[in-house]
Amino acid sequence: MTANRPPIPILGEGKTWLVVDKPAGLAVHPGPRTPDSLEDLLPAFAQHGTVPQPVHRLDRDTSGCLLLARRPSALRTLARAFAAAAVEKVYWALVEGILPAEAGRIDVPLAKRSRPGSGWRMVPDPTGQAAVTGWRRLAAVGALSLVEFRPETGRTHQIRVHATLIGTGTALVGDPVYGRGSPLGMMLHARALGFAEPQTGVRIDLVSPVPARFHAAGLSREADSDR
Repeated sequence: MTANRPPIPILGEGKTWLVVDKPAGLAVHPGPRTPDSLEDLLPAFAQHGTVPQPVHRLDRDTSGCLLLARRPSALRTLARAFAAAAVEKVYWALVEGILPAEAGRIDVPLAKRSRPGSGWRMVPDPTGQAAVTGWRRLAAVGALSLVEFRPETGRTHQIRVHATLIGTGTALVGDPVYGRGSPLGMMLHARALGFAEPQTGVRIDLVSPVPARFHAAGLSREADSDR
């Protein structure tokens, strides 16, 4: 239950915005399978009676930087920046499988497909929406790879699907839909976010600490100082 969760850390804030460090396992919005969500906690961040609103979303099991707007005008400005690909998004993930190189770029459109009894998923489809993701290997973590992803577009499950297209048997560790589950959970973390402050245009860059589940998987704690 969200009522029993520890307070969500604030990574940075201004008069019209704030960035929180969303924990894995917490949905941004409520749904049939996620009645408890971040929305229940947003009143704690209210200013002058105004509750901030998410500008974008992260999957329930993805942790890290989440941008909120404290004013409707800022929400519109920041939403336009996301739509125009003017927001820098950096994700870290543990990837299993064989990477064919140290870096690359996946440019594969995605479309949503539903199957009776198994729900929906995103699939590569040349007639789908454009989806582009840059990636590079940062380190080896045992038999796994720590990979940095920089999505240039913002499609649903984009990184999760594109991770399966990097090489032989590649997938995010702990992804129950596009890979296989793990006791550690899905190993995808919104590491950093860069955007223009809505009122002044000043560049804001914020970084989320590497979560405990990544260290439990064998990632060195020195990684917290890396970007």
